[in-house]
Amino acid sequence: MRQLKGGKTKENAKEKRERKKEYMEIKEKTFSLVLPILGVVSALVIVLVFFATRPKQIAEL
Repeated sequence: MRQLKGGKTKENAKEKRERKKEYMEIKEKTFSLVLPILGVVSALVIVLVFFATRPKQIAEL
């Protein structure tokens, strides 16, 4: 059992279940929020690099 902060009482089964439930909720939010943001940012970087490195058009005389 885990020692709780600031005391000598140990964590009971209910607190352990709540802690695990909160951890799983945070993990789900990470996948549903952070990964799409990283996808958009990486797509923007790819587009910027593409337009920055493409050759300039040659003016016809």
